Amino acid sequence: MGLNRQKIILGSVFLGLPLAWLTFFVVFPILLVVYLSFTSYDILGSPKWIGLLNYEDLLDDDVFWTAVLNTAYYTIVTVPVGMALSLLLALFINRRLPGVGFFRTVYYAPVVAPLVTTALVWMLFYSETTGLFNYLLALFGFSPKQWLSSSTWAMPSVIIMSIWKGLGFNMVIFLAGLQSIPRELYEAASLDGAGSTRSFRYITLPLLAPSTVYVTITSIIASFQVFSQVFVMTGGGPNNSTTTIVHQIYRTAFVHLEVGYASAMALALFVILVAVSMVNLRLVARKEIYG
Repeated sequence: MGLNRQKIILGSVFLGLPLAWLTFFVVFPILLVVYLSFTSYDILGSPKWIGLLNYEDLLDDDVFWTAVLNTAYYTIVTVPVGMALSLLLALFINRRLPGVGFFRTVYYAPVVAPLVTTALVWMLFYSETTGLFNYLLALFGFSPKQWLSSSTWAMPSVIIMSIWKGLGFNMVIFLAGLQSIPRELYEAASLDGAGSTRSFRYITLPLLAPSTVYVTITSIIASFQVFSQVFVMTGGGPNNSTTTIVHQIYRTAFVHLEVGYASAMALALFVILVAVSMVNLRLVARKEIYG
């Protein structure tokens, strides 16, 4: 009985601490956001129950829907382009080449760099007068661009920086998937006369399906939650051309102090992420891709 009691106590401690953390820092904030989304709350006073008015206002909020479209545009570009470039890098560093460890470190370095610091450095690159990119354009006879102050170029500028920042993480996931593929399959395909293109199509891509599903879902979620680079580089401008959903939630809650309305936006983002993830799983993570 004494030993069983000790097991119960130790089990309760080791299970209770993570459960308490999950309850207070995950479950409770989610429930609080759900409640606040049905209230009018400005932090300075007490929440006032208003029912579905926040959601009704959300349907007619042009800025919010602009943020949704901007986020969708950001996601549609960054996810496929970032995945394709990450896979190419993974294929390159998966070979036995001299100094391949150095290249792996270099490609992964942007991932561990602070995002705010990275955004500030890229702002220097995008400078209209002294920036590196306009200098390179001038060398080839092109006119300089207003990278961050133009409604046309601001979002592409943020997208380019974000793709560069996230290449290393997805590269590591793809590299792990590539290294788990048995070499015997490629040797057998080579004996059957299959070239590198056919081997990639019929061996590499199918067996990379689990890694591809993981990278796709995590990339989509991260893209819909983009905030820091927008906040630092453009502040959502010019003319809301780079405003994203999370950035608009931040402005609504902490600039305009409309916490209840911002909570409704957060729940809308949650619903969008769940819907997109379910569709992605149905389209990409089908049972047949796992054999």
